[in-house]
Amino acid sequence: MSPARKSLLAAAVAAAPLLIAATPEDPYVWLEDIHGEKALEQVEAWNAATMDALTQSPAFEADRKRAKAIMDDPAQIAEPAQVMGDVVTNLWRDAAHPRGLWREASLASFLSGEPEWKVLIDVDALGKQEGKSWVWHGADCLAPEYRRCLVSLSPGGTDADVVREWDRRAGAFVPNGFEVPLAKTDVTWEDADTLLIGTDWGEGSMTTSGYAMTVKRWRRGTPLSEATLVKEGKPEDISVSSFALMDGDTRRVFVSRGTSFYNSQLFIQQAPGVLVRTPVPETASIKGLIAGRMLGYLNEPLGEIPAGSVVSWDIEDMLASRSNGPRVVFTPSGRQSVTEVTTTDNAIWIKLLDDVAGKLVVLTPAGDGSWTQRPAALPENATLEFAAHADEQDLAFVTAESFLSPPTLYAVSADGEADAVQSLPAKFDAAQFAVAQHFATSKDGTKVPYFLVTRKGLKGPVPLLMHAYGGFRAAQTPTYLTTQPYRAGPLALYWAEEGNAFVLANIRGGDEYGPAWHEAALREKRQNAYDDLYAVAEDLIARGMTAKGKIAVSGRSNGGLLAGVAMTQRPDLFGAAIIGSPLLDMKRYSHLLAGASWMAEYGNPDVPDDWAFISKYSPYQALKPGTDYPAPFFYLSTEDDRVHPGHARKMAARLAEYGQPFYYHEYREGGHSVGADHAEDAVRAALLHAYLNKELGAD
Repeated sequence: MSPARKSLLAAAVAAAPLLIAATPEDPYVWLEDIHGEKALEQVEAWNAATMDALTQSPAFEADRKRAKAIMDDPAQIAEPAQVMGDVVTNLWRDAAHPRGLWREASLASFLSGEPEWKVLIDVDALGKQEGKSWVWHGADCLAPEYRRCLVSLSPGGTDADVVREWDRRAGAFVPNGFEVPLAKTDVTWEDADTLLIGTDWGEGSMTTSGYAMTVKRWRRGTPLSEATLVKEGKPEDISVSSFALMDGDTRRVFVSRGTSFYNSQLFIQQAPGVLVRTPVPETASIKGLIAGRMLGYLNEPLGEIPAGSVVSWDIEDMLASRSNGPRVVFTPSGRQSVTEVTTTDNAIWIKLLDDVAGKLVVLTPAGDGSWTQRPAALPENATLEFAAHADEQDLAFVTAESFLSPPTLYAVSADGEADAVQSLPAKFDAAQFAVAQHFATSKDGTKVPYFLVTRKGLKGPVPLLMHAYGGFRAAQTPTYLTTQPYRAGPLALYWAEEGNAFVLANIRGGDEYGPAWHEAALREKRQNAYDDLYAVAEDLIARGMTAKGKIAVSGRSNGGLLAGVAMTQRPDLFGAAIIGSPLLDMKRYSHLLAGASWMAEYGNPDVPDDWAFISKYSPYQALKPGTDYPAPFFYLSTEDDRVHPGHARKMAARLAEYGQPFYYHEYREGGHSVGADHAEDAVRAALLHAYLNKELGAD
């Protein structure tokens, strides 16, 4: 072991010894006690050891200040959260308002580039007034007046939140209005005096995944306890929830019974209390309403219609229980993937990936039941994201960015024309960098794309940071270097500026090439995603860009699992692993917080046949004494109520038992996103930069 690693071992293990013993079945199960006194003492000891080891870096404080300045820069895009008639809303966060200002401006002033903002809720001031660490979770305002809004606020950033009724005209919460206590709640306006609500109704009301098992109707002026049943699921379901969509001036209310993470039964409300099952396949996803038809995305073939297509059904046929088949609206070609669909009153907006390059197609009625397609005039080879849409005006607000181009917000009209509303100034000199897309060949022959960012003319081998995810149909696309990788701010920029390499790998499991790309890494095929990652690393070595032991793998959530697998399966290949909000104990994941909801992705570890393939990669069980693993950096949140903090805690404890070094940073707020404000994100960026230099730099 090198002197640097011995030094870390002394800091992270000897200075933070394990505090108590536990049971032989799992000696570290006590660390699953999220707020347990002994568990938190251990966490604080590990946190302190890591801070001591990494804040001594000469660059730490400068990195932290620069990251905070970048994140708090008032020159940021005021992305529209929602367009409500002729009004735009936005959540604005800066140094003075770290939790945000919920505000509104007229659509006309917003489009002019000089919005006239009116503050609705100052989240920081509200939290101070009420003695709460509120994190904004959004507002749902009832169309068409948009006067009454359901405001969701989370204490510290957990998935659970409280819901309170707000009057936009009065600028205040409604006295004796609707209010839902803290829970993982789903709430939908049925009308101005009625809500459909799924929440924690007490013992036996939640699924094994921790979400509402029933939807009830709650009338204004009555106690929540008197809400009446609308739809009930089963304990093994994921959840039962409701939502509403507008079709012009018509509001349609739906109830969804999620039978697995990827399957749901969709019901449309015919009249209050009357639900009609729609013909939408359980594997399909509803995407919007337009001209009396409902759009859906097919994750599996439907008859002769291929998976990945957008189709539509007649709503009146649904309500009358007539079974007329769907019409094809759009089918992607070649190496395209439909990643997002939205509608306005007279247009359909389809966002595509074409070999991981973003494209936007606008569809408008052709008059014979078909649709005319137009490409939007947006930058090529950019990552596109919908921000909001204006129904009556048939406008879509779309951001475009790349590794080297800062985000620009465009207003796109139904004819495909795009007008820039706001562009960010550059935060670094892009001329110093080069970006290339390459394809690696995986173990089974699959071509796997990845993006490489370096200084121009750079010759390797150099240390390399590689970020990936590989699951849950979540495509990974390039974003400006000041926001890569996830929750680490400008880490990738710091890394590339120093003459190192940054890589974004598009491994299987995501949605880069449609449903088949995801299916190829599902359940027993999970190893394909990991083999893709290794193939990218080995391709970079073959190109002379890097070398074994000089590669850091990075991932968060499912990507944290990926990084944990990489460090345990290929310790010869990786020299560092950034592991954020991770799943790591795959034997127990389905019994921890929301873990049961992901069994459609990973399998059920309590079923012997499933555990047979899960056990081949589960990182916590894979650790073996006597192996020289790369020293990982775990980052997570105590208040993550989605992925249990016990995963990272137990992995750290097992590494300590085996005398292996590690770094550990558990933020006490922030939820699954591990960041309630920019201050914490800036600290994390500086810590991770110091970590990479310590582990991949010269000994």
